[in-house]
Amino acid sequence: MAHSVIIPSRFNGPPDSGNGGYSCGVLAAFIDGPARVRLHVPPPLDTPLAVRAGEGGSLQMFDGDTLVGTALPAPLELDVPAAPSLRQAAEASTRYACYENHVFPTCFVCGPGRPAHDGLDLFAGPVDDWSLLASPWNPAADLLDERGRVQPEIVWSALDCPGYFACMGDNVRPALLGELHASLLKPVPGGQPLLVHAWPLGEDGRKLFAGTAVVTANGEVLAMARSTWIQI
Repeated sequence: MAHSVIIPSRFNGPPDSGNGGYSCGVLAAFIDGPARVRLHVPPPLDTPLAVRAGEGGSLQMFDGDTLVGTALPAPLELDVPAAPSLRQAAEASTRYACYENHVFPTCFVCGPGRPAHDGLDLFAGPVDDWSLLASPWNPAADLLDERGRVQPEIVWSALDCPGYFACMGDNVRPALLGELHASLLKPVPGGQPLLVHAWPLGEDGRKLFAGTAVVTANGEVLAMARSTWIQI
């Protein structure tokens, strides 16, 4: 197989590279079912990227000769804690740690410096303490498919940044997404209240781990992920 994909500049994380979750989702789109995607370098924006079959059923995404990302089909087992209510999530988002002094204020997922509704506006803050973070989520209409469902790569995006804040807790440090292992369990409907919650899963040296989930207002889990972050 050989395909070409492009990460549009709208879907940035740092100003000059793709949001990690979105970039992982673009590559995961070629895999049927849960996938584990590893980013090797920051994904470039507005650049044709070649997707090729690799060893052991893997897929690889290249910028010229540079390996950008690798994806493998992989089942995900993850204990998802009960989600807070929408009211609790809204209150938690008022405690978001980076309304000011955000390292990447225009990040598509969590940047407070974007025009209204241009990003995902996911500002996950602690519900009661740093063991659980949450944010309401109302995806914009232009992020839905023709059936009114959130596009899969946008769901992958939503599973990204809240995990960063969960594993950082009250000590926010620079880090980039190294790996996102996600399972999209059911289509995510647009036009109704949703929320994203996240929780820490420990650390190992420079690596930090977190879980995230996209849920309905009544707590039904629609998508979940385990993320690995690398401190820089």
